[in-house]
Amino acid sequence: MTRDPKDTSSLAPGAVARLIAALTALTAMSNFHRANLGALAPELARDLSLSPDALGLANGAFFLTLGLMQIPVGLMFDRIGPRRTVALLGVPAVAGAALQAVAVDPRSLIGARLLLGAGCGASFMASIVLCARWFGPARLATTASRVFAFSQIGSLAAGTPLAAGAAVIGWRGMFATSAALTALVTLAFHRAVTDDPPGRETAPRPRERLTAVLSGLLAVWRTKGLWPVLAMHTFIYASAAVVLTLWAGPYLADVHALAPVARGHVILAMAAAQAAGTLVVGPLDLRLNTRKWIVVPGACATISTLLALAAFGHRSTALAIGLLVLLCLVTSYSVVTVAHGRSLFPDALAGRGVTTVNLFQLIGSTTLPVLAGHVVGGFPAAQGVRPPAAYAAAFIAVAACLGSGLLIYLLFARDSRPRG
Repeated sequence: MTRDPKDTSSLAPGAVARLIAALTALTAMSNFHRANLGALAPELARDLSLSPDALGLANGAFFLTLGLMQIPVGLMFDRIGPRRTVALLGVPAVAGAALQAVAVDPRSLIGARLLLGAGCGASFMASIVLCARWFGPARLATTASRVFAFSQIGSLAAGTPLAAGAAVIGWRGMFATSAALTALVTLAFHRAVTDDPPGRETAPRPRERLTAVLSGLLAVWRTKGLWPVLAMHTFIYASAAVVLTLWAGPYLADVHALAPVARGHVILAMAAAQAAGTLVVGPLDLRLNTRKWIVVPGACATISTLLALAAFGHRSTALAIGLLVLLCLVTSYSVVTVAHGRSLFPDALAGRGVTTVNLFQLIGSTTLPVLAGHVVGGFPAAQGVRPPAAYAAAFIAVAACLGSGLLIYLLFARDSRPRG
């Protein structure tokens, strides 16, 4: 006898707890790797002779290969399941994290980030696919938001703890430690997680011919209503991530002269705000029975905060910190667009569908750091310090990109209602 996939009442609490813990640890490590350049960016720039453009490329390199992996990861999810996919990609993840620790110049750091991004290619989408399998698509945003909120411990660790640890054992020692933790988390995930909840018969996953694979991908790309969601999702996460994971550190160092540990405190507060916002926003789609009208106000709040940073952030350190924290708080609705995208696909295409949605998030996360780095680098530096106008221009550029996605989504996206 099989369990109704919409009935979550019979799930054993212990099995649910193991799943949530494993998904949280996996996504926390990915969050750490995404964010670990931010707090140490000035020190990395000094030791490895990184220009603003090179720093942007190093951060964007992670998201580039993370994005390139989404199509093969989606196929692997549908063919061999998330558990084995994550285990296989753990090898390049550990290798990339270790190579960061021995980087000697911009090229070697960028290479390490490329490998690390490929290894983290399944982390976030494994959470989406497994939450949908275990709890049903209607509860996807609620359950995934809890995982993503708790996993912000990775971003928190990339703030003050990383800066403080680097002050003791150096940034190379901290990156080496992160490689060891990545290996432990991957092994624990493989041992603790099953692709389907206990008591449910695993759906057969027949080997697909190449024509069937291509047909499935084509069906995903042709899905009605997909493109407006992709236009919005491209810049939601990236609009906060480009600041949290990379430019908050240099901005606070150049404009407000904050030391590494003080910058780490701010990045920690930003990550905590993002976690709190995700916990609040995630369940709203089920409560309000709408997804579009959660995303639109969230995007408007993000754009307003970025423009306020550009206009007023240089006037006061306290104001700048408050706006940076607010930015991460209001930009916590990307999980709702993921749920919007997932609602468009049948179960047979779920893996390829959600990784396609994530691909566009990663396109934004790849291009925005490079764009911001180019903008900041276009302003002359005085003794290695960029002027406030450089960062203001970068904030405006990010806001403009998000605004373009919002316009398309607002005009053309049909609402997705969890309760029909």
